Amino acid sequence: LLSCRLYCEEAKDPKRRSCQTVLAEALDIIIRSFAPILPHLAEEVFQYIPYKRDSEGVFRTGWINASSAWKKPGIEEAIEGACAMRDSFLGSISGKNALEYEVIIVIEPGLLFELMEALQAEETSSVSQLNEIMMASQTTLLSELPKEIPSDANIIKGTFLINLEGGDICEQSSYKVIAQPIAKAKCPRCRRYTAESSSTPCPRCLQVLAVGKGST
Repeated sequence: LLSCRLYCEEAKDPKRRSCQTVLAEALDIIIRSFAPILPHLAEEVFQYIPYKRDSEGVFRTGWINASSAWKKPGIEEAIEGACAMRDSFLGSISGKNALEYEVIIVIEPGLLFELMEALQAEETSSVSQLNEIMMASQTTLLSELPKEIPSDANIIKGTFLINLEGGDICEQSSYKVIAQPIAKAKCPRCRRYTAESSSTPCPRCLQVLAVGKGST
């Protein structure tokens, strides 16, 4: 997930920049957490952070001060639900390359479906947060089973318990994950099976490359 965002997206793309922000915040918290135990190591790491402009050092810049903006209601549950579905998918193709598959997630209308929509607004996507978590080449989110399901598709059933507002909102939801081999070719740039041919980058990569050429 991180490698795709960092190395495949355009340099100033919000997805790539948000990933860098999360990594920077995580590093800052880790350094401050072990600073009382390993002060010399913490100070050395702190001084080598390229984007830090504080010369006072880790011990004079305060304790951990994470912004409340990180605590967005429902996000933790959405990620946990998506990870549960991913584990179901990966378990069904044990030992195989997840990128060689496309995934169809079927959830009845309800809270779990709404949480997944927060990770993927489009019905089908190869670049959404949900697809990145699923680790497939393409993910489709539906509220009912498709009329036609290929004979070689794996259908995995599961349930997920949602707890929101400290347990005030509680809902048990069922889901189905359909995994089937993807028919598209492997993109030579991002390595996902989203290209029309193995010699041509996928649409996302073509767009990124076009932006890169335009900025040079």
